Amino acid sequence: MGTSRRTFLKAGGLGALALAAGGALYRATHTAPPHHFALDGEARAALHAIAPAILAGALPGGGGRAAALNSSIEGVHAAILGLPPVTQKEVQDLFGLLALAPARRLLTGVSGGWAEARVEDVNAFLQDWRLHRLGLLRSAYHALHDLVLGAWYAQPASWAATGYPGPMKELS
Repeated sequence: MGTSRRTFLKAGGLGALALAAGGALYRATHTAPPHHFALDGEARAALHAIAPAILAGALPGGGGRAAALNSSIEGVHAAILGLPPVTQKEVQDLFGLLALAPARRLLTGVSGGWAEARVEDVNAFLQDWRLHRLGLLRSAYHALHDLVLGAWYAQPASWAATGYPGPMKELS
């Protein structure tokens, strides 16, 4: 017994409606948890390579350098957690690309891992992204730049270098 074209189309349409209704019911009863940014090992390593290039002469020398860099990276993490979940997801995707070896090599020119990256190589890729013809890479540069500098200058320890005395006592 053969089915007609009309019967086949009706069955397909009813099946599509049933699937759509099932999907809508599932989305209505199951809410997705909000996305939270996680500064994992490779993202942290990328920041350890990128932050000194962005902060160039602002980082102190000697023993205080590592502590200042770690404090700044924790500030970046805190700043990202203060962003809307959608933006956190975009930053997580950026760090995911920077962590993936083929993407890192293609997009940044850093062939080894971030722990072995030279400051000159990081400076070169940042400068390339800053002036890149693709707006997406320019936006990624500005996101990294603003996050690192914002976290650095949010720390009271960095205020003296800029001549900022801190908030007025009357307002605190």
